[in-house]
Amino acid sequence: MDTKSSKRPYFLWDYDLTESQVHELLKTGTDWDRRWMLARILESATYEDVWKYTNLAEVKLMFPRLQLKKPIRNAWELALSVWQ
Repeated sequence: MDTKSSKRPYFLWDYDLTESQVHELLKTGTDWDRRWMLARILESATYEDVWKYTNLAEVKLMFPRLQLKKPIRNAWELALSVWQ
């Protein structure tokens, strides 16, 4: 396993998951796991890094069911409305 994929992403300071595990969780995890991880990424990752883990179609699909902090939800709602 290369060093990058075995590192813990900075937005998961409180969980012991590697970048590879994050990608796998987003791909094959339960619906709850995928929503939790995507919410964590949208709330805590930099904008540029969000797109290393997901894409716009996935964000649009899952967004209504994500539990996000209100200011974060408002910012993403605005972005998604502009991008439509």
